[in-house]
Amino acid sequence: MASPGRPDGEPRDRALVASLRAGDEQAFADLVDGWSGSMLRLARHHVATEAAAEEVVQDTWLAVLTGLDRFRGQASFRTWVYRILVNQAKTRGVRDRRTVPFASLAGGDEDGPTVDPSRFQGPEGPHPGGWRQFPQEWPEDVVLTQEVHEVVHRALDTLPPRQRVVVALRDLEGFEADEVSDLLEISAGNQRVLLHRGRSVVRAHLESYYTAAPVGSAGR
Repeated sequence: MASPGRPDGEPRDRALVASLRAGDEQAFADLVDGWSGSMLRLARHHVATEAAAEEVVQDTWLAVLTGLDRFRGQASFRTWVYRILVNQAKTRGVRDRRTVPFASLAGGDEDGPTVDPSRFQGPEGPHPGGWRQFPQEWPEDVVLTQEVHEVVHRALDTLPPRQRVVVALRDLEGFEADEVSDLLEISAGNQRVLLHRGRSVVRAHLESYYTAAPVGSAGR
């Protein structure tokens, strides 16, 4: 799937924005229907309640409509919309005093291992940094049931804010790496670090689910 942030996505962006600026209600309705579910899930990672997340999404769409003239195409239209969403969600989170906005963190969640290092192969292993032992039924090879979705979301809830948002965008919402870097205004290298660490925690929870072992005990 082509990324809206790449050159082959720019004509679609221009056509869409032109339709919205011309007052095309159907184009806006289709956009709301197509993106609101993903936006709601992302907002939920920043605020305390589902109701607050819904308000964030509503406020975002209002800001998009009133701010269309400020869109200059320097990023993809989707990145621009989701950046508004993230800013709205961060502001709401601060106001609710329940979450810490990821942009205000000093990067402490990148320091130190998030999963017991003994569970990964060392430099002497055939695949340094890889898992020492995989569960018999590896998560990527099975259909994600509702129960597994719940395991994933519980795992995401344990992550530091920036890791949680990066993993949610990449693995749940289907954003590509360059989109996430643009959206969160972080470097490509930082995005990779956050994704790797976040995925490690999620995989540990999934491994525990499939092996019925407590998180942190496998591989010891």
